[in-house]
Amino acid sequence: MMKVALTGGIATGKSHVLEQFRRRGVPCLDADTLAHGVTASGTEATAAIAARFGADILAPDGAVDRAKLGPIVFADLSARRDLEAIVHPAVYRAIAAGVRAFELLGNDPFAVVAVPLLYETGAEKDFDRVVVTACSLQTQLGRLRERGMLEDAARQRIAAQWPTEQKTSRADFVVNTDGTFEETNAQIDEIFRSLRALRVER
Repeated sequence: MMKVALTGGIATGKSHVLEQFRRRGVPCLDADTLAHGVTASGTEATAAIAARFGADILAPDGAVDRAKLGPIVFADLSARRDLEAIVHPAVYRAIAAGVRAFELLGNDPFAVVAVPLLYETGAEKDFDRVVVTACSLQTQLGRLRERGMLEDAARQRIAAQWPTEQKTSRADFVVNTDGTFEETNAQIDEIFRSLRALRVER
């Protein structure tokens, strides 16, 4: 099975693109969803996060309170790196297990895994192809404002990731999401057809 990574900056349309691949019958994983599981109550990662950031970073149910943790790690590079060192290995183990399950359960030509920090963590080497979602900075900011995020916080989140141009220059495929859903979906259809035609190069 060919492993395809889907990445891109915050609010560049990754969730929409992943859902479109899923609707086309492609097995899909989402690193953000897996990270929620990794930071649930009772996990090793949650215990390590509480040890590093304090027990008050936990929600009443014992899971990591992402709303509390976010402002801390996006304002402090050292804190963010400490968090990533705890969470990312567990998430990538979950991704590997998920892909193995897809291979055992089906005969699909490829799977898509959404990994927001693919390039930042050096994980692109673990995938056969990379799809990057891209849009203008103004589109990103507008989408984040619609989510209720203040301008300064939005710019802080965007600045914490690689610039879009740096990601698109390394990608095998790029989906520009500045336009309509129909325009975006037409690009996804083309990439879907291309991926189905490919075979893993070993």
